Amino acid sequence: MIPVVSHLRQWVLLALFVFAGLGLTACGPAEPVTESAPPDMRRLTEEQYRNIIADVFGTTITVSGRFDPLVRTEGLLAVGAWSTSVSSAGLMQYEEIARSVAAQVLNETNRPLFAPCQTSDDTAFDEPCARQFLAKVGRVLFRRPLTDEEVSARVSFARRAADSLGHFYDGLSFSLTSLLVDPEFLFITDFTEPDPDQRDATRLTAFSKAARLSFLLWNTTPDDALLIAAENGDLHSMDRLSRHVDRMMASPRLNNGVRAFFSDMLEFNKFDVLEKDSIIYPAFGTAAVRDAREQTLRTITDHLVTRNGDYRDLFTTRKTFMSRPLGMVYQVRVKAPENVWEPFEFPADDPRAGIQAQLSFLALNSHPGRSSPTLRGKAIRNMLLCQRVPDPPADVDFSEFNDPNSPSKTARDRLSAHATNAACAGCHRITDPIGLALENFDGSGQFRAVENGAHIDTSGDLDGILFADGAGLGQALHDNPATTSCLVNRIYAYASGQSLSSRNEWMAYLEEGFAADGYSITALLKRIASSTTFYAVAPADTSEQEFDLAANTSPVE
Repeated sequence: MIPVVSHLRQWVLLALFVFAGLGLTACGPAEPVTESAPPDMRRLTEEQYRNIIADVFGTTITVSGRFDPLVRTEGLLAVGAWSTSVSSAGLMQYEEIARSVAAQVLNETNRPLFAPCQTSDDTAFDEPCARQFLAKVGRVLFRRPLTDEEVSARVSFARRAADSLGHFYDGLSFSLTSLLVDPEFLFITDFTEPDPDQRDATRLTAFSKAARLSFLLWNTTPDDALLIAAENGDLHSMDRLSRHVDRMMASPRLNNGVRAFFSDMLEFNKFDVLEKDSIIYPAFGTAAVRDAREQTLRTITDHLVTRNGDYRDLFTTRKTFMSRPLGMVYQVRVKAPENVWEPFEFPADDPRAGIQAQLSFLALNSHPGRSSPTLRGKAIRNMLLCQRVPDPPADVDFSEFNDPNSPSKTARDRLSAHATNAACAGCHRITDPIGLALENFDGSGQFRAVENGAHIDTSGDLDGILFADGAGLGQALHDNPATTSCLVNRIYAYASGQSLSSRNEWMAYLEEGFAADGYSITALLKRIASSTTFYAVAPADTSEQEFDLAANTSPVE
């Protein structure tokens, strides 16, 4: 019997109704004892769902369909996943996706790859084969072994479906679908148990620890080695758990985890709805949009994981990667053939330096037909410095800024109107001096020296630090202590669903360790993943009724 939050019970009932690395040694301060949060649950992100299907069944299985959107909370979709429910329409969509996946897995072409046994008569129900298949797949999807009772329930469901449809694999497909719409798959749940080493205390089960670790470092379900370690109880030993942390960080799959975090932090989900005026920006086509996102993620993983570089240098580096579609927008020659990336470094005198001067940041934080110093400055404050900038008042007058007949030729001149408006001045004072440093780049991120025939002034300041251009802004971000403290807060919130106060001892511990490790992301991830705090839980709310999840998610007719 496991205490879980009440909305899980409601979701289960709805589901039943529908279904009638690197071996680094961290230095720095000792880990403090901090207050733990109660167990909770979060919904798989769309990317995690897709990663799991690819890991379990292969990349040839297509996941098609729409997912209920997550609400960005504390700057991250991953934090919003801890408090996001599933609508009735969303649940129906999950069912459609699950049916499609199951049908592909068990079709005539793929079933020899995934089913552990083959039947001689497809019309006869093969119980041992069904039991073996469902136990094997369920263990990975649920991130724990299924009990005998759970497997028997799934087998029984497969038999009833097969009898009705007259085909063994069609029945098995229905049972696989039931696993894919089960809350234990769709939600990462903190299951707990009594802690034998501390009286009246609880701890995460070994399988919940495995899930926390795997989704942090690889953004997918635990692999077989981690599940075996959980089965053996190894993850309750911090020494043995740390060995798995080292193993996973040494894997190329660490890139996936780092990419997932920065995709969330930099709000790359906005690429799904990004629109640019093709007449104004003819070079910024579909291929450039696709490659802009990939360029930044390649830059980040190369610098932070492959080179184990200083996080702060992401805002000053001129090293990146280039593709042919991007070369057209950046106006640089790319020798690599189509669909091939090549290393590239902007010259020392080039105005581009840092990921904030790459197309992904510049284009996402602009309007469809023009740049926006305000949006760019706001994005830097919100995303990179964790400083919230309020939305503009509902009745703000943009007419003077947007007037095409305005005598003001540059964005700097037009924005001066907001500086004299008391309702606008407060926010624009902290966004515009930053964003104006990037005005040499238009709404698609392409370089320009003038706007409407007038020279563009890119000087500005960040919290009192003056700079002359975008490269100077990058250096100011590099030197600003809020840049690194924001990153620490975001990573821990991404991993745990909890934001940290700047006065929190755990926050101070992580920040001090981050500095001691040369602002290495890999060392920071290791510090979090190898800590006792990351896996600690407070007792669950005893006012919640106990609910036996395993006993109440068996499919019914």
